[in-house]
Amino acid sequence: MHSYTFYFAGELFSQKHLTGNALLAQAIYTLSEGKYLPILPQDLEFREITPQAIRDQDLLSLLQCDLALFNFDGPELDSGTVVEFMFAKFADIPSVLLRTDFREGGDQSDGGEPWNLMCSFYPRTETVLASCLDTTSSAGHQRQSLDSYDASILEQNLQAHQAAINLTAQHIIDAFDQVIAEPSILRPDLADAIYQHLQAVPNFNTPRDTVEPLIQQALQQKRTKGLLPNS
Repeated sequence: MHSYTFYFAGELFSQKHLTGNALLAQAIYTLSEGKYLPILPQDLEFREITPQAIRDQDLLSLLQCDLALFNFDGPELDSGTVVEFMFAKFADIPSVLLRTDFREGGDQSDGGEPWNLMCSFYPRTETVLASCLDTTSSAGHQRQSLDSYDASILEQNLQAHQAAINLTAQHIIDAFDQVIAEPSILRPDLADAIYQHLQAVPNFNTPRDTVEPLIQQALQQKRTKGLLPNS
């Protein structure tokens, strides 16, 4: 059985973002028995700390991964996450969109996805809507009384939150299983040209003789795993 790396895109602006990403990534890895291996941008080592260096590292890491998970929480989608999602679609990377935020948003009606319609309807993409209220409730979360302090309820609720994370992770694993089974939309004779074009689009500040081997290696890895067609 192949193992698959996945790029985990989302907000990285607070401790709860970083901790939540790490806990969910670990749950996906554990519950999939190592089938899905997380690559978190927050854990990447940056040799340069400049805006372009950070962006370049993120986009290169995304292209090198087999799959991608995009956290679409928030009243407005994180713009960097949306850019990464579109880059993944240009590269035909199988993707999962995740929303645990119970707030509705966007311009889709009649049961559409709760974000801007321009981020929907792409091939090889599955959506996981796992409202945090629903998952924690089903996991047995209890309310603390204002009249008394009960440490046992706090402990039970920590366990409930971990169970909720595991439930969301399992939904993501199921979605990953679906997207890797979907055929590539790239024509075999165009895959090489498209990936060469994707090397040029971001105007990487990294020398071409460094970037090109990384992208070629990633392309071959995707072909070996059946994610992209052979030329």
